[in-house]
Amino acid sequence: MTTTLTSPVASRPPEPGASPTRKRKRGGILGKHPLGLLFSAPYLAFVILVFAYPLIYSVWISFHDFFFAAPGAQVDRPFVGLQNYITAFSDPAVIRSFGNVGIFLLINVPLTVVLSLLLASALNKVTRFKAFLRVSFYVPYLAASVAVVAVWLFLFNGNGIVNQVLGPLAPSPSWLVNTHWAMPTIALFVTWKQLGFYILLYLAALQAVPKELYESASTDGAGAVRSFFSVTVPGVRPATVLVLLVSTVTGANLFTEPYLLTGGGGPNGASASPVLIMYQDGLQQGHPDTAAAIGVVLVLVVLVIAWLQNRFAGGND
Repeated sequence: MTTTLTSPVASRPPEPGASPTRKRKRGGILGKHPLGLLFSAPYLAFVILVFAYPLIYSVWISFHDFFFAAPGAQVDRPFVGLQNYITAFSDPAVIRSFGNVGIFLLINVPLTVVLSLLLASALNKVTRFKAFLRVSFYVPYLAASVAVVAVWLFLFNGNGIVNQVLGPLAPSPSWLVNTHWAMPTIALFVTWKQLGFYILLYLAALQAVPKELYESASTDGAGAVRSFFSVTVPGVRPATVLVLLVSTVTGANLFTEPYLLTGGGGPNGASASPVLIMYQDGLQQGHPDTAAAIGVVLVLVVLVIAWLQNRFAGGND
């Protein structure tokens, strides 16, 4: 006699009204948690309307002879290919603005990473007045740029406190009206103002570094400096990649600081940024097509820099 064993799972009848094929199809299209799409839909719509659509429209403008017209007016905007890019980058001021923002990033990004990590590590070990110190570092980030700029103008003008302290070592002409020192001074200002935000990022990352690693390093005879480079720096590597990316993207969009500190990119364009040139060319001079071309190139440059940072700073680990 032969007995056939049947799996109870295989012989279980399907639930009433359930369609396995339909369930699999819904899971493939909407994912395992369709409710998540409902919650993320408002933010997705925000990203599309505020970021994706303007970016695509800017790319379209950069390839057409575009100009502002009255609302509802039907005007011809012919395709001009790369002419807007050629026109924009034939202007020495545009080329110089990219060089200016390159100088800014070379000063601002390394200073931001080093200072924020060092200060966050120090604050993480403080036991008294911890909340007060953290808020103190964060206040400049929250302060309005216009108010803080007034203080820096007072500090760095010809008769300011900085020049009085330096005496004969002070540059002439003064910092913000000096061709060589205007952009470095702006980079220092932005680093100081935004440092509190990056300190908080590192403080959050430091909480995830196991204390056992520090204890093991101490047992092996490692001092404070060696523990910092052997435990802290590798432990906060994801936060470092984030700080690199955010500070680079923020710095590439530099506008407010040169506009306020140097009166719109002075002296003689030494502190003009690409975004400031876009504002002047697109809105003040009425050439939005060439301004869009500058913006598209700026986005591509930032994407390349961000990819390199993510690739070589360990963002894929």
